[in-house]
Amino acid sequence: MCRSIKTLRPPFTDDVTDQDVRAAALQYVRKISGFRAPASHNAEAFERAVEEIAESTAVLLNSLEIRGRRAS
Repeated sequence: MCRSIKTLRPPFTDDVTDQDVRAAALQYVRKISGFRAPASHNAEAFERAVEEIAESTAVLLNSLEIRGRRAS
């Protein structure tokens, strides 16, 4: 869906930062909402979605097992 979001797990990326996770979440929310920057009345919902998706992404990455080992 979002081709510019890079894969954030080994062997594609060994060192994933919080900024990488947040950038991916932001790109996802921009894509599905259709807004690059939301209007002020949508800003809170937009930011909340980015934060929730970033948190879920971190949980996912920390839970993955890649070839018998944890991804992070």
